[in-house]
Amino acid sequence: WRPQPHRPPMLTRNCLLLFLWFVFDKGSLSLVRPPGPPLSRSRLGKENPRSLAGSMRNGASGIQRVKRGWVWNQFFVLEEYMGSDPQYVGKLHTDLDKGESEVKYTLMGEGAGSIFTIDATTGDIHALRSLDREVKPYYTLRAQAVDIDTNRPLEPESEFVIKVQDINDNEPKFLEGPYTASVLEMSPVGTYVMQVTATDADDPTYGNSARVVYSILHGQPYFSVDPKTGIIRTALPNMDREVKEQYQVLIQAKDMGGQLGGLAGTTTINITLSDVNDNPPRFSKIPESSAVGSAVGRIKAHDLDIGKNAEVEYNVVPGDGDNMFDIITNEHNQEGIIILKRLLDYETKKAYTFKVDASNAHLDPRFHSLGAFKDTATVKINVLDVDEPPVFTKPSYEMDVYEDSPVGDIIGAVTAQDLDASNSPVRYSIDWKSDLDSYFDIDPVEGTISTNELLDTESIAQHNITIVATKLSNPVLTSRVAVTIHVLDVNEFAPELAIPYESFVCENAKVGQQASVHSDDLFGCRGVSACAHYNTAGIVTLQSSFRRHSQKIYFLPVVIQDSGYPVQSSTGILTIRVCGCESDGSLLTCSAEAIFLPVGLSTGALIAILLCIVILLVIVVLYVGMRRQKKKETLMTSKEDIRDNVIHYDDEGGGEEDTHAFDMGTLCNPKVIKEKLLKENRDLFRRDVKPDLKTDQNQPPVSQDSADICNFINQRLKENDVDNSAPPYDSLATYAYEGEGSVAESLSSIESLVVDTNEDYDYLNEWGPRFKTLAGIFGDIG
Repeated sequence: WRPQPHRPPMLTRNCLLLFLWFVFDKGSLSLVRPPGPPLSRSRLGKENPRSLAGSMRNGASGIQRVKRGWVWNQFFVLEEYMGSDPQYVGKLHTDLDKGESEVKYTLMGEGAGSIFTIDATTGDIHALRSLDREVKPYYTLRAQAVDIDTNRPLEPESEFVIKVQDINDNEPKFLEGPYTASVLEMSPVGTYVMQVTATDADDPTYGNSARVVYSILHGQPYFSVDPKTGIIRTALPNMDREVKEQYQVLIQAKDMGGQLGGLAGTTTINITLSDVNDNPPRFSKIPESSAVGSAVGRIKAHDLDIGKNAEVEYNVVPGDGDNMFDIITNEHNQEGIIILKRLLDYETKKAYTFKVDASNAHLDPRFHSLGAFKDTATVKINVLDVDEPPVFTKPSYEMDVYEDSPVGDIIGAVTAQDLDASNSPVRYSIDWKSDLDSYFDIDPVEGTISTNELLDTESIAQHNITIVATKLSNPVLTSRVAVTIHVLDVNEFAPELAIPYESFVCENAKVGQQASVHSDDLFGCRGVSACAHYNTAGIVTLQSSFRRHSQKIYFLPVVIQDSGYPVQSSTGILTIRVCGCESDGSLLTCSAEAIFLPVGLSTGALIAILLCIVILLVIVVLYVGMRRQKKKETLMTSKEDIRDNVIHYDDEGGGEEDTHAFDMGTLCNPKVIKEKLLKENRDLFRRDVKPDLKTDQNQPPVSQDSADICNFINQRLKENDVDNSAPPYDSLATYAYEGEGSVAESLSSIESLVVDTNEDYDYLNEWGPRFKTLAGIFGDIG
């Protein structure tokens, strides 16, 4: 786009255009085409590309030519795009863009920013949302390249088109239906009736989305439709209005040229046959279809008398028609009404002739001499042949067809006959309501049914269609019969063993001994004789005296074959173990797996048993540990243990500087007890059991100073470490010996057999501040 402030004279303008053509014709032009569908390439070439001349600028050396940037053609974007990412449309590029990020691309026009976006650096255009060609078929936009730093245009604005590519998303529609039409009766075949037109909103210039094909779904064999033009014509000759006047025809319009996957629409045409003078006047005849008891004719005898004297009685004279007809009198007008007693059959007898008598009911004896008061008339009844519908040879039909059978394969045939004397030809058709998807087709003359689509037993295993048989001479007479078509499954998979079976054979087995095994299908095998019955096979040994030390396991290949079509087979492996058995054949010994399997224990049962055993062992261990802990606590909590009488105080000692503290050196060394026992050759006691010792009052006490306490303890630890009589677990060694020499005398309750309740404990106050609490306690007790 280039602004023009004023219009120059014609000569000046022509010279300027010639000069510009000369300058830019020598330049380099580059074509940047967006990606488009292959089918649209030819159409692109027919459109005139819009090229823009590059800008010119004045430099130091005069006019400098700038290389041209863009030559535009239309872009394409697919309608109804359902992808998660924006749809790529195309790419804009200028020759001035050297790939150094110095050029910025901008987009303006219809849908810029809201529907279409452009990458300012790369020039890639994307569609931000789904588009509908039927709403707007194309968008006109403008693009420009500018300097990214100065924002100065590097190229003039250029206009281009983004065209929305069509998909088949609209079905054909009959905008004026339903239709009405008329045609003269007895018209020849091919007589024009009317033309119907369906419109498709898809693009008619691209693909087959709007290519409509017409077909007739209902109305055969009376009418036909041209698949391309939609013109409806008569298809049967001599259609009689007196037989059938109204016809309803259902027309279908399908796009994609009628191919699979196309969309379809339907409409209804009501066609009326117009009357022509094709029937002369005729006397009435009795139709053979008349019901028993119906009136087939009337006669009347005239009597000049009046009242009851004019009453007439009618009787059929025995002869040709007395067994087929009867006659009664109408009391109001004295007419004789002939009644049908049996059904008529034109093919058996076409006419009946008989006589009818008419006589008075009330006779006057005075006039008997005048003769019989009656009259006789001859009645002839012609039987009218009535066209009856064709009759099928069977009340219903059943047919079988394998799935994936090729289109056009004949499945079976139906047969109908016209039992009338005319023996009119019969035409066959499929009731479209019973086969909406047109899976089947039928030969209108022969009645053979064939496939029109590929069948799939997994989708529809049984089709129920209705066949219509029509008399060619009288199309209004039709018969219907139900046809059930079973779609048979093609045997595609070979049978296999349900599980890896195992069996066993005794070492002392004899020839003919049988082991049981099951499979999915009947099978035969090599090396053994197999007898299959209800998918079960018996494996019979062909030799005797198996030996485990020679071969413990036999792997028997078993060929499994089904009875389908085509026959499928596979090979399974049966594991047979050689085991020791008793004389009666019961299992005695075998490998661990062979023993458990016949008994019926599965792997899960074995795991459950082992888990129960582990739980029982854990319970036993916990029980023993609790018993030992209880016994240990019993020893430590004995009533004779002197520690039960120890009273705890919260007073803290004075440490090493507390000279008033109790001297541990005054305790006697309990080591003398062990030495005494050794001298008496007595066994040592366990440290965790309270010793039952008798106190020897004559045993001299052993006193040690504080320095000997550590040596005493270390010696006892070493003795316990090497003591073989000690228990095999950690135990508490109690040293309950009390020494003598304490200035406070003995504090133990062992020797306090007699308690003086009147004892004075005031002397405890003299031992220091640490014994004041004890003095107060015993002072209160005393």
